[in-house]
Amino acid sequence: MTPTLLELEDHLTHLTLAPELGASIVNWTVRSTGQPLLRHSDSQALNTGLPGKLGCYPLAPWSNRISEGGFDCPEGWLALTPNSLTDPLPIHGSAWQQPWRIVSQGRNEAVLELDCTTPFAYRARQRFHLSEGRLSIELQVTHLGEHAAWHGLGLHPYFPRTASTRLQAQARQVWLCDSAKLPTELSPLPAEWDFQQLKDLPHTLVDNGFCEWDGHCLIQQPELGYELECQATGSDYYLLYCPVSLGFFCIEPVSHPVNAHHLPGRPGLRLLEQGQSTALGFSLQYRELG
Repeated sequence: MTPTLLELEDHLTHLTLAPELGASIVNWTVRSTGQPLLRHSDSQALNTGLPGKLGCYPLAPWSNRISEGGFDCPEGWLALTPNSLTDPLPIHGSAWQQPWRIVSQGRNEAVLELDCTTPFAYRARQRFHLSEGRLSIELQVTHLGEHAAWHGLGLHPYFPRTASTRLQAQARQVWLCDSAKLPTELSPLPAEWDFQQLKDLPHTLVDNGFCEWDGHCLIQQPELGYELECQATGSDYYLLYCPVSLGFFCIEPVSHPVNAHHLPGRPGLRLLEQGQSTALGFSLQYRELG
């Protein structure tokens, strides 16, 4: 069954949301040309019912993979089970797999909300706003459980990739990974992964977390005629996913490294008591290239 869609617009861009599919963005396009600014989602992608086939979805109450079948909270061990057919580990939290409700909707803004009990009780809220070609996404989570729990946040946008796509995103270190895609050690940036300056995306697989990020990134699409100037808040890390020979890549603003629940000091995670909140923001400014 085709899900209900919400549509927002400003004078430059058009945004389509699917509240029932994890409050995912289906498409974000240029109004005058129809040019996709996120990976294009056609009706077949939408009808899969899978947020991972769409343009962007929220990550809460954690980002990416968690090992060891769960993690410790102050009240004891919180067991987790795998939640994706494509990954053997629990991945990306639970918000992306739940239907969200519409709190409000206007011409250029919508607020969506979710009350969830898995793996513990929390309320998630996303605000989407369009203005002058800028898409702003605010993701907030409030802990509702009686006992404190660790929280992390992220967003998982998919961007078009062509032979000339270029990225600038400053970071100081990167986590190297094992075959399970879990971090093993922090490393200086290899030359091909150093995006201090605008450069082409690597031709080999990248699926790694980058540390000490200033939240800024620039995505240039010369073949497609535009660039996106992006800024994240509440995010000192980004995950870069560049699959080989596919027409997309992902740069994901996240609050913590992969498997942070099992890293020393639990970097980037927040231990929230009942009623406490944490938030992450991401803005993407569209600009036509001359």
